[in-house]
Formats: sequence, C-alpha cells, structure tokens
Amino acid sequence: MTDTDRCKSMMLEFDGIFFDYSRQRATVDTVSKLFKLAEEAHLKQKINSMFNGEHINSTENRSVLHVALRASKDATINSDGKNVVPDVWQVLDKIKEFSDKVRNGSWVGATGKALTNVVAIGIGGSFLGPLFVHTALQTDSEASKLAGGRQLRFLANVDPVDVARNISGLDPETTLVVVVSKTFTTAETMLNARTLREWISSALGPQAVSKHMVAVSTNLKLVEKFGIDPNNAFAFWDWVGGRYSVCSAVGVLPLSLQYGFSVIEKFLAGARSIDQHFHSAPFESNIPVLLGLLSVWNVSFLGYPARAILPYTQALEKLAPHIQQVSMESNGKGVSIDGVRLPFEAGEIDFGEPGTNGQHSFYQLIHQGRVIPCDFIGIVKSQQPVYLKDEVVNNHDELMSNFFAQPDALAYGKTPEQLQSENVAPHLVPHKTFTGNRPSLSLLLPSLDAYRIGQLLAIYEHRIAVEGFVWGINSFDQWGVELGKSLASQVRKQLHASRKKGESVEGFNFSTTKLLTRYLEASADVPSEPTTQLPKI
Repeated sequence: MTDTDRCKSMMLEFDGIFFDYSRQRATVDTVSKLFKLAEEAHLKQKINSMFNGEHINSTENRSVLHVALRASKDATINSDGKNVVPDVWQVLDKIKEFSDKVRNGSWVGATGKALTNVVAIGIGGSFLGPLFVHTALQTDSEASKLAGGRQLRFLANVDPVDVARNISGLDPETTLVVVVSKTFTTAETMLNARTLREWISSALGPQAVSKHMVAVSTNLKLVEKFGIDPNNAFAFWDWVGGRYSVCSAVGVLPLSLQYGFSVIEKFLAGARSIDQHFHSAPFESNIPVLLGLLSVWNVSFLGYPARAILPYTQALEKLAPHIQQVSMESNGKGVSIDGVRLPFEAGEIDFGEPGTNGQHSFYQLIHQGRVIPCDFIGIVKSQQPVYLKDEVVNNHDELMSNFFAQPDALAYGKTPEQLQSENVAPHLVPHKTFTGNRPSLSLLLPSLDAYRIGQLLAIYEHRIAVEGFVWGINSFDQWGVELGKSLASQVRKQLHASRKKGESVEGFNFSTTKLLTRYLEASADVPSEPTTQLPKI
C-alpha cells in the first residue's frame, strides 16, 4: 500500500463508478499473470461466444443471452440464426402497456376496484433478483414517488407461513397476482399459485381469477388450464437462466407494476451500459473481468473459499442473497464443461450484510478468524440524506467513515508491538492483535438509482461468468438442484399414502423412516380429507 505506482495501476473508473483493488494480495506481476491465464482460458473468445448467441450452455444445448434482455431496440443479437431483440421488445412493450393500464386504473379487478397490490409468486431466480431490485428502489426518491401507495410482495417459500405473511392485510379485490414459472410446473410455485387462486375465488368467485391473476411463462396450455387468460401471459425464453432473468418479464413485470415502466427502463439501461463495457473494454480496464480474475486468484491460488459482499447502504440489503444464488448456483461445479473432474476448487461461498450491521455481526471472523476476501460497496450520495444540527458528521458520513476505515483495518491490522506501545496488558496482546494482510476491494458508486442498480447487477453477473470461463466449467446449468427434487417426490407420495390410506412408511433408509414416522405420528391431527383452509392472519 506504500507503493503509489502499484496502487494507481489498481484503480480505474467507468461511467462514474470508481473501482479500487489495491488491497488485494496481488502485485502488478500477479495481475499480468492473471491476464495471461485469461488468454490461456480463451476468455475473450468465450465472452464473444456468449454475446454471439453460441450454445455455450452445452449440457442443455442453449445460448446464454441475458444481455439480450436489456439490449437497445436497434441491436442485433442472434440465437440460432434469429435476432431475438425484436421478441424481447415485443414483451417489454406489452409489459409497458399492461402495467400502465393497471397503474392508471383502466385495468381493474372483478368488482371494479383499482389493483394497487401485487403479489409475485416465484422461487429462486424468479424471486431473489426482482426482490433485490425492489428493495433497492423502495427508498429511491423518483421510484418511491411513482410507487405512490402501491405494494409489491414476493411469495417464494411453499411454507404456509410465507403465504400468511404475503396476504396479511391485503384485500383480494385490490390485489393482482403474478405467477412466475417458465414451465408452469414448478411444484412450490404452482402450489402457492393454487393457494392464492383459492384465496381470490373464495372471496370474489372463480370468474375473478382472469382479472386478478397473470402469468410469466412459456407454457400457454397450462396457463389457460390454470384459469389465466393466455393473452395475459408474458413470455421469456430458454436462453435465459432463472438466476439471470431479473431483466426479463420475470422481474420487469412486477417491478413495472410497482414503479412504472420508465423507472425500470433506466434499470435496463444501466445493465446495458455494463454489458457494452464488459464486451468491449480491454481487460486492463474492464471491471467485471478484473473482478472475476481476482476471484479466481483468491479461490484457486490463495485458497480462500468465501467472499463477503458488504454494501454500505441498507437499500442493498438483498444484494448478497441474490448474488449468493447467481454465484453459487452458477459456479458450484466439480467437473469441467467436458465432464472431467476438476483438479482444483472452483466456486465461492458468498454471503453478506449491509455495513454497519455486519460489523456488529460477522466482521469478528473476517478480522481475526478465517481470511475472507471482501467486496466493499459504497454510495457517494445517500438515497435519503439526514442532517442533524450540532452533530460532528451527518448520518451518511458516519456510515461512509466505516466504509473507508474497514478495508484499511483488514489490510494493516495491528501488531503486538503497536499494542505494547499503547501499554496494553501483556495477557491481552494476543487477543487484540490483528494479523492484517486481509484482501478486499472497493466499488464506489456516485448514487443508487435505477440506472446504478442495473449496473451493479450486470457487474456481478459478468464477474461470475468470467470465473466460470476461466475455471472451464458450465456456469449456466444447475443439475445440482434436481436430485433433491426427485427425492422429495418420493417423500410426497409416501406422505399422501400415509395420510389418505394409513400406509406405513416403506422404502427409505432407517433414519428417514424414523423421521417420517415421527412426523406423521406427531401430526396425526391433520385431516385425511381436509376442507379448504387459508391462513388466518
């Protein structure tokens, strides 16, 4: 950190975003070697292949084109020889038209009341990405004005407690439900959808469903069979992975209903700006490429398996949970794209909380326990500034004091000699010593509006892709989620047979048999032929 030239070479700026990675455990020579590694891994060719619509998701034989979701109208991005951008904008225009109608009151519910509440039903990528954006926009001054008394909620968990929380205080007459499921077969999502269909129809009659429920899906037959008008279904495509779908109808529809399409168009423009930067900027000044290469360095060379995402704004409280999924579902792989067992560890354990909350939670481990590289994200101008007379600093300056201090605390630490010079009691010196030399990087954004939120999303999406490209894995499939689903299907059949016919538990190992039997015995009061019951709060 005393080498000014080194530090200067590890700082760059793009479109007002300042990126500083001088506190990484890397020399100038390390970075040049990482660029050579990128060359060996054919990183540039792989990035071009993604943007060109080649089937880089080889296990599912698909293009990977979430960048097309936020492309400008006049762009050309091909998949299987067809420009997909007009299809994307056809859906975006349909979303704009529909969300405008709902927001201006020309589309009303079955009883003629305006629909001011939206419940979006979806799980995984159909939930975490849109929730991150919604949470970040809630306190933006422009977005919050346009939300004007509207409510947006997300129902993901099949746990009935989540259903109860989401419909608590809502009136079916003023509620629109958006069911997000590509195939319209996802077990948790569809059970929740049937539950809210019952909530609406029991209050307003079955005919109300077509006015109070819409779909984001590609399976129009099942959408219609469910009771939703196929004209009120919004498409997306198999070249969009769930965790990369926030810029599709999956996120754009509920977010446009809440904030208006104009705000979400700015969000898409922010993501587009980073797409163009990632595709065209040389690696030396390419933020997602540098972030990805540094992650590979930390994980595979220095052996640090985790990364902490630490935004110094409460508005980004749902960033870490979203990136946790994008990263760990994308790069949680043990074999190469060719199916060969990897001779090194790939993937990262991602977690995080906003500062300063995290400082009073898990920073102890980061400072004096395991070495965990950290992403510090700071915002120059607060969404909601507070000024109090006679305070030493304002609230945002207090927050940002920690943003600037924590990286140095991790980098420098505190030596036994320093503690002794401060007359710290000898028996406390080991406990108060900080080893230092703990890596972090800093991203400083000028503000946090819809445009910057879009940029932040795309930075992390492309960083994760870079890691996967260098590791030589397929970041765009997720077979690891399938096994648990198929085993749950067996358990579901057993629960049905035991509840309805009193059959004993069979076909499982001793442990699962014991647990299932105990569960069934302890919940014997569950009726075998129940009448419909909805949450009571």
